[in-house]
Amino acid sequence: MSGLTFDAGGLIALDRNDRRIIALVARVLERGMRITIPATALAQAMRNPARQARLSRLVRQAGSDLIPLDETDATAVGLLLARARTSDIADAHVVFCARRAGQAVVTSDASDLKRIAPELPLLAV
Repeated sequence: MSGLTFDAGGLIALDRNDRRIIALVARVLERGMRITIPATALAQAMRNPARQARLSRLVRQAGSDLIPLDETDATAVGLLLARARTSDIADAHVVFCARRAGQAVVTSDASDLKRIAPELPLLAV
């Protein structure tokens, strides 16, 4: 594992001061691994940056990568949705980013992600 990818539920857990997630992020960063934040997951979790200090800090960390949904990735996400016969763009973008980075996903939505990618390692919050 080269780090962690966060879905919206994972980001919300961090923002709500979930000690397990805070400790997990600290361990990952101490080991020089990367944190991947798909922009679609951030859009679902971010509501008030001034009040979401933990989340804002994670996005700005040197060890974090905010991944946009550009044209190339959008096409790949669409194909992934078609194969899984589902429609949640954010979930598929999280799966796509995690696969590309070779990372486990921190999620509160394990069943939906498993429908898209049964092989993907998940850490449920």
